Amino acid sequence: APGDQFSALLEGQLPSEEARAEIRAAMGAAQSWYGQYFSWLINVLGGNFGTSVRTGMPVGAELLNVSLNTLYLTLGSMLLTLLIAVPIALYSSVRGHSVALSWPLTMLGYVMSALPLFWLGYIAIYISIHSFDFFPLASMSQTGQGNGWLYTLVPVLVLGLGSGTISEVIRSLREEMSRVMAEDYVRTARAKGASVWRHAFREGLLLPATEIIAAKIPFILGGAVIVEQIFNWPGMGRMAWQAAQDRDFPVIMGIALVAAAFVRVGSLIQRIVCTAVNPQGACDWAENLS
Repeated sequence: APGDQFSALLEGQLPSEEARAEIRAAMGAAQSWYGQYFSWLINVLGGNFGTSVRTGMPVGAELLNVSLNTLYLTLGSMLLTLLIAVPIALYSSVRGHSVALSWPLTMLGYVMSALPLFWLGYIAIYISIHSFDFFPLASMSQTGQGNGWLYTLVPVLVLGLGSGTISEVIRSLREEMSRVMAEDYVRTARAKGASVWRHAFREGLLLPATEIIAAKIPFILGGAVIVEQIFNWPGMGRMAWQAAQDRDFPVIMGIALVAAAFVRVGSLIQRIVCTAVNPQGACDWAENLS
């Protein structure tokens, strides 16, 4: 992208070259690029993410506030995705596509996953204004008045429906559940009159659901950037958007680290679930699937 953080910081001003050089030196840009990187890396290892060029505030403190809001948004959208996708996948795996209700439900999941987030967001705003008489563009600090809970619910609904995860969860769970239901131990349990779902739950539902959600975390975080910008949600996505506009490199690098931590924590949880459910073969199955 054209420009740099100094151009954004000094926009509309015409300082002398000496003044520009002093600002660059004060911000540590007088070093070589690798010198700047190692200086930043040493500070990060000490817990110092630097200072925002735009606000002058410590990046770590700002990230702590907005990361919690993004975590709430992403976890809520994942829960909504599972609430929609799991019943459809289970019904389709048991009843098959020949049933009149199974095919429409599956197609509905694929259609919802194909909806563009930016379009779905503005449709949600239109419906909120005309049906509920409120404008769902507010920060978290404004959610304590009136229909405040709707301000947090609408962005979660949009990200959960439009992140593209529903169709993949339906497909993965349907295939795995169909495979597990055909296994010999499930047939034996059915013949004995035992609970089939208790035998098929872990391998047919819990493991594939955990795997696909962990794999989709980067895509959900990417969708959160659009949703947060549309709904003025005070999260990492909106901060990343603003930081990109301002060439605020310390903020962008800090957000990249936090987002990577979210992804790795999701993978770690998935491995823990695999090991807890089936230490002998569950994680090998998950690696082959990924």
